Amino acid sequence: MSSTRLKRRPDGRFRVKIRYTDGNGDARETYVYDTDEAECKRKAEETRQRLRNGEPAKDSRDTLGGFAWEWIGSTLELNRKTKQSTKDWYTRLARVHIIGDPDNPRPYVIGETRLDQLTVTHVEKWMLGMQRYGLSESTVRGAYTTLHKILDSAVKKQAIRRNWAADVERPSVTPSEAAHLTPDEVAALLKAAEGSRYGLLLRLLVLTGLRRGEALALRWSDVRPKGRNVVWAHGTLARLDGHLTVTDPKTPNARREIFISDPLDAVLRALRVRQAEERLRAGSLWESTDYVFTTETGQPCDPRNALRAMYAAARAAGLSGVGLHTLRHSAATIMLDAGVPVHVVSRQLGHGSVSITVDIYGHVGEEASAQAMTALAAAVG
Repeated sequence: MSSTRLKRRPDGRFRVKIRYTDGNGDARETYVYDTDEAECKRKAEETRQRLRNGEPAKDSRDTLGGFAWEWIGSTLELNRKTKQSTKDWYTRLARVHIIGDPDNPRPYVIGETRLDQLTVTHVEKWMLGMQRYGLSESTVRGAYTTLHKILDSAVKKQAIRRNWAADVERPSVTPSEAAHLTPDEVAALLKAAEGSRYGLLLRLLVLTGLRRGEALALRWSDVRPKGRNVVWAHGTLARLDGHLTVTDPKTPNARREIFISDPLDAVLRALRVRQAEERLRAGSLWESTDYVFTTETGQPCDPRNALRAMYAAARAAGLSGVGLHTLRHSAATIMLDAGVPVHVVSRQLGHGSVSITVDIYGHVGEEASAQAMTALAAAVG
């Protein structure tokens, strides 16, 4: 790295030219200007120090929004470790809360801010703006996580020297009670869903604690594999790019075995019978996909249709604020109230760790807690 001597331009400004070699071994040069001679020298030394540290000579003058679009189209798209549904989530958060959506403008977006002008203060004001706008804690944290990833990429590509989001504390989310139904409410819901095509799916979700996508991804080859009395859950059915696709689970623990109880066995038998009847009716139109839950012609079921059926059954049963995930929460709560150890419940739900189960359901299981205290009191005396 070298530099020419300080020069004064005809317009009165001072200039220092700095020559250096970039990470690819190519010769580069950059210029530092200022109206004050001492300040120009200081800026030149700061630039040299950045180059010694392996940082870019200058931060990019591109806007944050422009770089975010580039990140979405290249870095995020090429990331094979991230599920497509998660990529879509990052993209949506970036477009609405960072870049800015012209059809739904938000006053807090910072997409027009240049990368070389971005500071911690910009990030803090952006987060405060989202909070004042009334966004949920989870949305604010999701947007922050997305910005952090975008700026991480900018640092790696030497568009900026520092990820300013890393200097701002990650926003927290206040733990909230997982919505769940009592056993009587579950019974009422399943009764209301009996006339629906998805009634058996709702019953299976309650009996297993599976997620909607996990249940819809099940194939008959996953039922009693190698003669064992279990269901093997190891994928998630989701609509990606307009197509129903089975993707890998988020964590290794999500690949798990579910014991086939007598009620679950009855559900699986009913599904077998229904599918056999529909195969006969469909004739040549039938597609042999091996899915447990299928349409009248053998194709996998769209998760969105299952959700609509759930809403209809909930309305018929007089229940509000109920979704398909509510059945999973209800299964977990019923198990905990029955005294099933939390680590067993965690394994059956496919959580990444027991701590996740405790965070979500640590407030439920009052009956189990009473049983534990009663047993302790009886033993101690």
